[in-house]
Amino acid sequence: MSLKHFHVVFLAIAILADAAFWAWTHFMPREAADAGALPFGPYAGWLCIILTAYSAYYMVRKMRSIIV
Repeated sequence: MSLKHFHVVFLAIAILADAAFWAWTHFMPREAADAGALPFGPYAGWLCIILTAYSAYYMVRKMRSIIV
């Protein structure tokens, strides 16, 4: 697996983990509040959107220009 493809896999894992954290804080707020993670829910949602946008940018523009 090349470094370019590993980057795509790593981004996919990061997006899924971040989306799961956001979903946990959004759909189970009581448990998230008990764990002290509730204030970080909105940040996780925004980070998921930013990572998705960066992934699209990377695959459309950046991946073609990197020579490995």
